[in-house]
Amino acid sequence: MIRRPGLERVAVALDTPEWERFVELCELFGPRVGVLKVGLEAYTRWGPAAVAEARRHDADVFLDLKLHDIPSTVAGAVSAACDQGVDYLTLHAAGGSAMLEAAAAAARERVKLLAVTLLTHLDEDALAVLDLPGAGATRAARWATLAWQAGCHGAVCSPHEVAALRAAIAPPFLLVTPGIRLGGAVVDDDQARVGDPRTTLASGSDLLVVGRPLTQAEDRRAALVLWAAEISGSSPPESGSALNRGGRSRR
Repeated sequence: MIRRPGLERVAVALDTPEWERFVELCELFGPRVGVLKVGLEAYTRWGPAAVAEARRHDADVFLDLKLHDIPSTVAGAVSAACDQGVDYLTLHAAGGSAMLEAAAAAARERVKLLAVTLLTHLDEDALAVLDLPGAGATRAARWATLAWQAGCHGAVCSPHEVAALRAAIAPPFLLVTPGIRLGGAVVDDDQARVGDPRTTLASGSDLLVVGRPLTQAEDRRAALVLWAAEISGSSPPESGSALNRGGRSRR
């Protein structure tokens, strides 16, 4: 299967409570996009079997567990994920430098660690309730820089913060972006800070995380064609995608 141009920069979120549907999504999207994302729901239901199924298909595997615990516990979880052969693994930047450094030491370059900054369902009011006032982009850039200094390979941020993070940290530090909607439309779901694929890539994102707009589309193959057309028509950052490049650097 030859991927349509642009879809190598898409990670499809495989969120479903049904094993048969999970396998179906892997079979459909695995040969057609760059990354399959196994999230908390799938991993909690099926554990390593979900990773093994995703790995059977022609795509990288992104284990999205958002680890957040004391350093030794996170280090152990990172080692376990490495043993399963995943390509990307998330952890929370808010865990702090000691946790991030322990994770990087445990990874030993066997997996790309992605530090989650601010979850996309949080808006300014929610952040204020959490006693995290101020500009989200500033906080996300500060936490991403902390992750870069600790040895992580990238950060996860919403489309609203991509430009600020890319201005702070140059490739090959990866920027992975959920909350992607065609036209940047806000739909009836739980993501508050969203953006469109063309603008998000042009702002510096390397990998777009797309779930329901693809997995719940009435015609998923037609949806892939539409997304490919939108993405391939975008202008990539001058530095190009940091995917598949090793090392870390900073402007």
